[in-house]
Order: sequence, then C-alpha cells, then structure tokens
Amino acid sequence: MTAPTDGTAARQPTAIDAIAEEWVTTLADLDPDVAIWIGLPGRLSEYGDLSPAGHERYLSEVTTVIAKLDATEPQDDVDWVTKTDLRSELSLTVESSDAGLWKRDLNVIASPAQGIRETFDLMPHATTDDWETIAGKLGNLPGAIDGYIETLRLGASEGVTAARRQVREVSEQVAKHAAAQGFFFEFTGDAALEDGGDLPETLKADLRRGAEQSAAAYGKLAEFLATELEPQATEQDGVGRELYELQSRHFLGAKIDLDETYEWGIEELARMVEEQEAVAREIKPGASVLEAIAFLDGDESRKLRGTEALQQWMQATSDQAVEELSRTQFDIPDPVKRLECMIAPTKEGGIYYTSPSDDFSRPGRMWWSVPEGVTEFDSWREKTTVYHEGVPGHHLQLGQAVYNRAKLNTWRRQLAGTSGHAEGWALYAERLMQDLGYLDDPADRLGMLDGQRMRAARVVLDIGVHLGKPLPDGTGTWTADYAFDFMGRNVNMNDAFVKFEVNRYLGWPGQAPSYKVGQRIWEQIRDEYKRREGENFSIKDFHRKALDLGGVGLDTLKAALLK
Repeated sequence: MTAPTDGTAARQPTAIDAIAEEWVTTLADLDPDVAIWIGLPGRLSEYGDLSPAGHERYLSEVTTVIAKLDATEPQDDVDWVTKTDLRSELSLTVESSDAGLWKRDLNVIASPAQGIRETFDLMPHATTDDWETIAGKLGNLPGAIDGYIETLRLGASEGVTAARRQVREVSEQVAKHAAAQGFFFEFTGDAALEDGGDLPETLKADLRRGAEQSAAAYGKLAEFLATELEPQATEQDGVGRELYELQSRHFLGAKIDLDETYEWGIEELARMVEEQEAVAREIKPGASVLEAIAFLDGDESRKLRGTEALQQWMQATSDQAVEELSRTQFDIPDPVKRLECMIAPTKEGGIYYTSPSDDFSRPGRMWWSVPEGVTEFDSWREKTTVYHEGVPGHHLQLGQAVYNRAKLNTWRRQLAGTSGHAEGWALYAERLMQDLGYLDDPADRLGMLDGQRMRAARVVLDIGVHLGKPLPDGTGTWTADYAFDFMGRNVNMNDAFVKFEVNRYLGWPGQAPSYKVGQRIWEQIRDEYKRREGENFSIKDFHRKALDLGGVGLDTLKAALLK
C-alpha cells in the first residue's frame, strides 16, 4: 500500500482488502466506465456489455465475491466495515436482479440511456492520445446501445418494463443526441489539444465518423423506445411496496419503516413551511414566502447574469468556504482543497458533483447544467447549493475518502456508499453551515429552506405515489397528476423544472427521499453519539471519525460509530 502523505502509519492490507481490491478490478473489467470514473487505467475506449449476457456475467461475479467474503474473517474494525457493507450491497444486488429491476432500467436521469453519453464528460481530452481514446469509444457506442436495447426488449417480452411516462420522456431526451446539432457533433467539433494545438486530420476524421455513429445509435434507441417499447410499457407509475422497499434499501443502505417515514415527512414538511414563513417576515415585515421571494428576485445586488458570472461566483464562494473551514472546523488535506466549479456541457438542468480521480490528477468538480435560454441566476437561491455540492458537503465527504489511503482500500475510497449517506451528509452540511453563521443573511437562509422544503416534500410524494398512500389531506390516494400539483405548490420553480423533477421521482423510486431521510439518520446518529460521549463529545471528532469511514450504507455507519 502506498504510504500516506499525512504522516499517519499505513495499515497493512488484509485478505478482505484483497477481496475488495479484486472486486474493483473486476468491475473495471466488466464496465470500463468504472475505470474512467475513478481514474484507473483500462480499456477506456470500450463499454461494458449491457445485454442480458453481460448482466449474467456480472451477477456471476457478484455471487463469487459474496462466497469469498463469507469464507473470510475480519482482522480489525476496518475489515468489519468493508465486509459488512460490501456483502450487504452485493446481496441487495442479487435481490434486485431476482426482482427484474435490471430489465426495466430506464428513467429520465440515471439509467444507461444517460450514462452511455455522460461518460464523455469525465474522459480526459488534453492530448492526442486522449482524443484517440474518445474516438474509439464513440465507435464502440453503437454496440453499447444495441446491448441495452436487447435487455429492454427482453424485459418487455416478460412484461417487465418501466412506466410508459418514462419511456416517452427518455425517447425525447435521447432524440436530442441524435440531432445534427446534438451533443456528439458539438463535442467533437470543438476537439483541440489542451495547449491549443490542432489535432491530426486523420483523428479529426475518426472523431467525425464516431460522432455520426453515436448520433445514429441514439437515433436507433429513440426509435425503439417510441415505436416498440412505449406501446408495451406499463401505464402504472407507482412500483408498489415490494419493489419500493428494495429501492429504498439500495439508496439508503438502511431499512426504514416506510409508513412511519411517510408520516414523519408530512410533519417535516409542515415544519419547513413554518420556518420559511418566519424567515420571509424577517426579509420583509408581514410578507408571505412568495412575497419575500418576489422582493428578493427584484434585488439587483443578488443577480448573476450569464454562465461566466455564475461560474466565477460559484468558485469564489467555494474557495472562501474551503479556506475558512480548513482553519476552524475541519482538517482538510491539501489535495482536497482543490475544487473546480464547472458549467456542464449539457443543457438539461441540474447540479451535481464528480469525485476526484484516485491520484487527484482529476480534481473534484461541481457541475451546473444550465438549461438552454437560462441566463440569469439568483445568488440567494444557490449559496446553500455550493455548500451542498462542495465543502463541507459532497466534496469534503468524498474527497476525504479518496485521500484516506492509509486505511481504506480502493472500493471503500471510490465506489462504496449510498445516496442516503452522501446526500444525507450534504443536507446535514447545509444545516451545519447555518449553525456556523454562513447563512445568517435571511435571504440565503430562505434559499436553504427552499431546498429543505423541496426535499421534505419529496419524501411525502415519493413514498405516497409509489405505495399508493392516502393523501396528506385525507381526500383520496396518490396519483401522478396529484404529484405534479403537489410539487408545484411546494417549490418555487417553473413548470419545466417541476415536470422534470416529478418525472425523476416517478422513474427512480426511493432516490429522492434518500436526501432528507439520510439527513435525518445522520442527525440521529450524531445525537446518539453525543449522548454516549457525554462531556467528552466533540463535533469535530465526530465528523472526522464519520468521514474517515468513507462511503458506507447508513446502517453500517450507525453500527461503526456506535458499537
């Protein structure tokens, strides 16, 4: 194991570490995009096999690793966490496979329909070799699409499909990538060396050909979805309790009482509304939330005009938080202090974070995908988002894990964890920044509460619509139509945003609640840890111990910190 750079002694790798490292190698072999994601060498110009045969091979490898873990005893607490969490994740993979989820893997935000394209966002493109790798991957993209279509076709033949609404929306999404002005032609048309030099003409021709092949493949996918899969797809948006429980466990790494959580979500939403209304009156005496928002929207001092201004403001806000928090609240290693704020190459909306590569040659990055035509931004809405995606949110959490080579194997540093762990921490971090005084401006605090209210509403909506729960007002049961109306009443966003968000929840069950439920579990663990430690409690020590674990499921996090 490489010696750590922070002066701590390196831990001797164990048999369980070896199993985890071998699993990372296997994953990178099965899916070269994993190697791209974590910055490892590999067959980066290739795609994983998205066909049914590819899934069977993957499942065979999963069961092999489970058997190896069962035959190996942990040597220390680090081993115990690795074995507990990896085995839990792999066992859930088998359960999900048996339930047929892989045959209906299609939604508007996080399915192979998006992932096949999104990998290009992370590929290096500084040198001729980099662009040659990209050209090769473009040429291999049609095969990935063909395998994916084969899997969806198998699911349809067995009556296992995503909802018709998802098929229709994704068909429209992917058709954009098939267009002559779509991503592939824009991406390759701008190809150049990092030093500004030109690419060889032969390579330019390969890139053009790859763009044409990739666009045609996405056109084929769009046609398949619209003409073949949509007529066979289920009309039912809700997936039901059995599949929802699987998805909830997947996104949280914890088993929760869904009925209790639904009722808690209703109460939490009411609490967020009450808190928002109080802050609105601070902004403008006697104002409602909508009146306070209108007042802030008219404040020119809080406007950012153009994506360049947005990017510069994001970077400055992030840099300030990193510099100040590293002096007062966290021990932030130098490589983790580097966070790049980026405008994403797509225009689909959304803000997201990508981890640094294992050697930090690619830094952690915060991406903002600005919808086409949007040129004006309000800093009061977005300040808390910078803390959520950056420091002390995702970047501190995930960057710290990558840095912790002294204790953690590659799987623990780069691939372990759940949405509830990561997103729950990011919401926890937003509240922490409020406690530290970074959101003392009532406008910034209203922006934070706007996000917290949205996340609470998602708990109610997501569980409600997928489980067919009674409506909060008792007038009936949840439907998709009611979900759109409910969300529109609880977020201060335009109709296009509301439509995308609700479609996301309908197609990706269990993920949206993982933010707020994850925050709840993080806070419960902290409070229980505090009671146990008594006068010896230190919030800084709690954060250090929690983040040193790297990504884990929330049940594992609780057991590791409280056992």
